[in-house]
Formats: sequence, C-alpha cells, structure tokens
Amino acid sequence: MWLAQEVIRRKRDGGVLDADDIRRFVAGISDSSLSEGQVAAFAMAVLLKGMNIEERIALTAAMRDSGQVLHWDLPGPVVDKHSTGGVGDMISLPLAPLLAACGCFVPMISGRGLGHTGGTLDKLESIPGYDCQPSLERFRQIVAEVGCAIIGQTADLAPADKRLYAIRDMTGTVESLDLITASILSKKLAAGLDVLVMDVKTGNGAFMAQAEEAAELARSIADVANGAGVRTTALVTDMNQPLARSAGNGLEVAEAVALLQGEVRSPRLWELTLSLAEQALMLAGLAATEAQARAQLLEVWRSGAALQRFGQMIAALGGPQDFIHSPQHYLPAAAFSRPVWAEHSGTVSAVDTRAVGMAVVELGGGRRRPQDQVDPAVGFSELRFIGEQVDDTQPLGWVHGQTADAVERATLALQAAYRIGAAAQISTPLVAERIVALRP
Repeated sequence: MWLAQEVIRRKRDGGVLDADDIRRFVAGISDSSLSEGQVAAFAMAVLLKGMNIEERIALTAAMRDSGQVLHWDLPGPVVDKHSTGGVGDMISLPLAPLLAACGCFVPMISGRGLGHTGGTLDKLESIPGYDCQPSLERFRQIVAEVGCAIIGQTADLAPADKRLYAIRDMTGTVESLDLITASILSKKLAAGLDVLVMDVKTGNGAFMAQAEEAAELARSIADVANGAGVRTTALVTDMNQPLARSAGNGLEVAEAVALLQGEVRSPRLWELTLSLAEQALMLAGLAATEAQARAQLLEVWRSGAALQRFGQMIAALGGPQDFIHSPQHYLPAAAFSRPVWAEHSGTVSAVDTRAVGMAVVELGGGRRRPQDQVDPAVGFSELRFIGEQVDDTQPLGWVHGQTADAVERATLALQAAYRIGAAAQISTPLVAERIVALRP
C-alpha cells in the first residue's frame, strides 16, 4: 500500500525518493487528495534535506505532467526564454520577435510583476486591446503564423505548481532550490519546448542577490531541464542597476518598440538581448557559433523583420494594427512628468536597484497585494547608468506619476537610490557566467 506519510518520512530522514513515489505525491497535490498539512510537511522535508538531480527531474516532470502538455508540429524549433526578474527587464518583448524572424517558434508563457520586479504581462496589457489570455487554439494559430506569441499561464498548465506554491508561500518553504527549480521548469516544459534559455539575475535588484546562489540555481535549472529533454543554457546576469532606461510598464513597452525600430537607448539591454538570443539560436541548431547567431540577429533587426513580427503579434492578440508605427498614440501617459535632479554633480557610482523598483510600485506601477490594479502609465524613464555623468543639464531620470504628491515621493526615492561620486567605478560584468548542463 502506498502512503503519503511514508514518502514524507523517508524524505524527512534524508532518504531518496523514487520517481513513482514522486509522481503519486504530485498527483495527490493536483487532485487535492493530499491535505495541506501533508503537502506542507513534504515541502519542509525537501527544504531541509534537499533532493538529488534524479529526484529534481522526477519532481519537475511530474509537475509538468499534472496538466496539459503542449505538443507542436511546426517547421522549426520551439524556443523560449525565462528570467528570474529584475528592474527594467523587458527583454522578452524584443527577444521573441528577433528569434521568430530567425526561424524559431516562440510560445512564451509569462507572468505578472512580483515584489519590486516588473512582469511581462503587465507591460503588454498597457497596449489597448492586447489579450493575454487567448484560447489555446488561438495561441497555437498565432505561434504558427507569426512565429511568436506572449500570453499568460492557463489553468491547464502545471496545476500542481499553483497549489504547491501557495502552500510554500504560507509555510516558509519558498526558498527551497529544488522546489524553485521544479516550479519554474514545470510551467516552461509544459509549453512543449525544444530549447530554453534561462536568465538568472544576481545583484541588489535580484531576488538572489548573491552570485553564488544565482549560479547554483542556474546550474540546477540547466541540469534538470536538459535531464527532462529540453536543451537549456543558463546565463547569470547583472542586476546591480536597471537593465533598461525605463522602469514602468508602458514606458518599457515604448523603449522596446524603439529598440526594435533601431534606437538603442540602453546598450546593456541590447547586449543582453543579443547574448540570450545567440544561445537560443545555437541550442536550436540554427547557428554554429555566437558570431553566426549575432549576424543573423543583426540582419533581422536592421531589416525591420523583427519589428514586423512584433507588430503582427500585437495585432493578432487584439492590439492596434499600427501599434509599432505610432506607439505614443496608444500607450497611456501619466498626468505629471518631470526630471529628477541629483543633489550634486558627479558620476553615478552605484544604484540601489530594488529601491528603484519599489519606487515604481509606490507610484502604482506594481502590486502590494495580488488583487491590486497596475497603472501602466507611471514609472521612470531616461535613467542614468553606473559610470555616467549627472549635472544641472543631465538628470538622474524622469518620473511619471498621476499626482504631484506621488511624483514628489518618487523623486525623493530615486535620489536616495543613486550614489554619486567624483569618478566612475568599475561595474560588474553584464554576463557573469554561462552554465550548460553537466549531463546530456
């Protein structure tokens, strides 16, 4: 007889669970035949005792298979990218159409903002009419015809993760590396991917501030995803300053469109977009080297092919037909907009990136509670980066808010988040590490 409590006890005592035990336990999470107490005890046992790579793969596969798993019949590789989140991180918006224009198919299932970090769905919903929850049939059709579609998670994909995460959130077990890996990958693998590129952030604006922790998660994700049959590479990247010049949903969409139009406002953003896309093209077998991959990406960028794909995706999901030509006519504008001046001239030497993200939340551009509405118009633009000058002609950035009081509070928050020195300091590398699987 199979007993859930025996599985919990075995893991509590440091034992190794076989794949069948893990599958049965995950099935019990999905159909609610296991109590919240049993699921919480299992999560705590995993947090305290850990799992080996075979257990992680089995847990991820079982959570993937707890709901619908998409299968594609397309004339090219099915590719996606996932980020652990940051400030000004809207790479998904230019990256999906770039890859689509190079011959990939990108069914990107994204999430909303969490804490101080922005969410891809919140950004896209600043576009009037954009439907983040199309039918599965429509999703499939758009991916096949356009090459990319960015939507929200459906209830049918990895439902075990939804219940397990809610219990972890209430029981102090969110930090488990094993459970984080399974949570991220179960949803991604349910999308039926051939290739995944993972962007694991580290620094003062990341959930994993320490580089060692970020590298450990990147290694776990690369090993488990490859072990589950999806070719995966993970990059550990810098979040010690915002990635884009903008932080705020509609403002980031405007910068993404400008980038696809050929205007590179943030060299950091563009370089990381290219680096992630290069890894995807090589894993997909569409380029043999990073140089070949970059040449393809620059070609579809300069020709406008990637911009056209983005416009087609927006229109196919209900947005304006001419959005890419005149985004300023459709994106909302805040009532107040003004520059934020540094208290003295000098060089930006450090940025408290989390504080910048929280200032956006305070403006209304993020959520304090899951049910909160997000204001797509507010945030910051034209932010300065480490090593750049600020003076009486060059502000730290521009703040966009709906009330004078909100703008004043955000102004003070941005000033406090920036450290201004006499000379430039060496910033951390944009890509700290590239991690491939230890196992095939």
